[in-house]
Amino acid sequence: MTIKVAVVGATGKMGQLVSQIVEASPEFELVAQIGSKGELSDMLGADIAVDVTLPAVSQGVVEYAVAHGISVLVGTSGWTSERIAGLERMINGNLAVGVIIVPNFSVGSVLATAFAAMAARFYDSIEIIEAHHAGKIDSPSGTAVRTAELMGSARGSLGPVSAPYIDQRARGQQVSSIPIHSLRMQGVVAKQDVIFGGTGELLTISHDTLAPSAYEAGILLALRATTTTTGVIVGLDKLIDLGLPGSESP
Repeated sequence: MTIKVAVVGATGKMGQLVSQIVEASPEFELVAQIGSKGELSDMLGADIAVDVTLPAVSQGVVEYAVAHGISVLVGTSGWTSERIAGLERMINGNLAVGVIIVPNFSVGSVLATAFAAMAARFYDSIEIIEAHHAGKIDSPSGTAVRTAELMGSARGSLGPVSAPYIDQRARGQQVSSIPIHSLRMQGVVAKQDVIFGGTGELLTISHDTLAPSAYEAGILLALRATTTTTGVIVGLDKLIDLGLPGSESP
């Protein structure tokens, strides 16, 4: 039996890519493509919904789906830890639905973030530079926020990183004490550099997305996981075994 999928934000680049992947897979059936002028009620009857809308719209899409017993795969940026905590409270105890929030569907990006979290314990000077296409409206990116949060968590009792002159706007936006600098430029798909400064050395963990095809494997992986997930899961890293403590797939 195929899994019925509704794509919300279907007219955007990511929405078109998700729709193509669903249509090409024998595991899934595309039953609704909802654009900016569509009705959320069009997703009723789907087994899962994919939200690839805008940060200002995403929360409403997810809450509507959950309220109607539809599990959701979220590929939209802007889900802060506070919003995620609110979502967890909303579906607490509801074993019928699950929400998977994926800041980045690229497996390479997930690996780079995991490597950065490993390195964070060894350096007190850390900054992130992330670049996306000129049309991306939010900054910093969800991937950069996720990377900073995981590095902050990995540092534990080590505390905040060293980030001087934080009162200067050019020093970037701090997430978990780590400065993030965002570029929005033509000619870029997505790029992130995590730079670690130590005594007499620099370590840079870099990931470049060269084409949207980099997201295909991660999208399929996340779609499959959404069919059986309950509760809230954040990050593609939670769906694959990275060989690190706490990274085992459910």
